Amino acid sequence: MRARRRELAQAVPDAAQRAAGHLPLDALPTFGCFSGYHALGDELDPGPLVRRLAGTGAMFALPVADFADAPLIFRAWDRDDVPVPDLYGVPAPPPTAKVVTPDLIICPLLAFDRAGARLGQGGGHYDRTIEGLRARGPVFVLGLAYAGQEVEALAAEAHDQRLDAILTENGYMPVSKD
Repeated sequence: MRARRRELAQAVPDAAQRAAGHLPLDALPTFGCFSGYHALGDELDPGPLVRRLAGTGAMFALPVADFADAPLIFRAWDRDDVPVPDLYGVPAPPPTAKVVTPDLIICPLLAFDRAGARLGQGGGHYDRTIEGLRARGPVFVLGLAYAGQEVEALAAEAHDQRLDAILTENGYMPVSKD
């Protein structure tokens, strides 16, 4: 799937902008804080989507990995902040940034299916994080991917957290909870 994503990044260079344009803001639940991610390698760049969501006035946050087997935390991001690498070297808000709880999470992935299953990088960070957040209240998880990352079906394990919707350069796909 990593090779496939690499191919898609080359084949569809405007995918991020196209995907952002497909997001129906009125289909999202109310949110006051949302998180994006810092794209690594060939992950679909959330920048255009983040700019669109920031236009709603909601607070923007980025995930931070502090410990290998712990949930992610989210810190508010200000464009004037100097990023600090987290445990895995991913640029993140500085430790002085406010810790926040997002209502909407933009989630990267390697593959997805129409049932909302998501294949991540394998560390389980997003699954642990989403599970913890959902135990405290509603959180909407939006998978951001190239359309070509869709597969027929993914085998989900008990700890895997389903996406609420998927956004690609071809459109927005809500996930049925039935």
